Amino acid sequence: QVQLGESGGGLVQAGGSLRLSCAASGLTFSNYAMGWFRQAPGKEREFVAAIGRSFFTTYYADSVKGRFTASRDNAKNTVYLQMNSLKPEDTAVYFCAATLRRADTIVNSGEVGMDYWGKGTLVTVSS
Repeated sequence: QVQLGESGGGLVQAGGSLRLSCAASGLTFSNYAMGWFRQAPGKEREFVAAIGRSFFTTYYADSVKGRFTASRDNAKNTVYLQMNSLKPEDTAVYFCAATLRRADTIVNSGEVGMDYWGKGTLVTVSS
């Protein structure tokens, strides 16, 4: 049974930082590209970042580029999202997801085609 579990969310002031983690089990983690998505209250879920399975190539939404960094540790079956210079508009539930597709396809396809999802972790940025 595949499980993805996010952690690291919380309340932070604007300008602060958080590091999210997503631990995976029940799958061959190194075969999967990983994506981070978020859903703000009253809005649709949106793409945030993606990281490839082999060369760890990363892709970001324009809204987080230069502030967020995705990374992964295949030995620990874990993907991370380092979030710096947080803004109130970053407030959302953050989800990790896994796909056998290439990471660059996540940028255009978004959540469509992701094979597995975590339950999310809430990030609240106060002004």
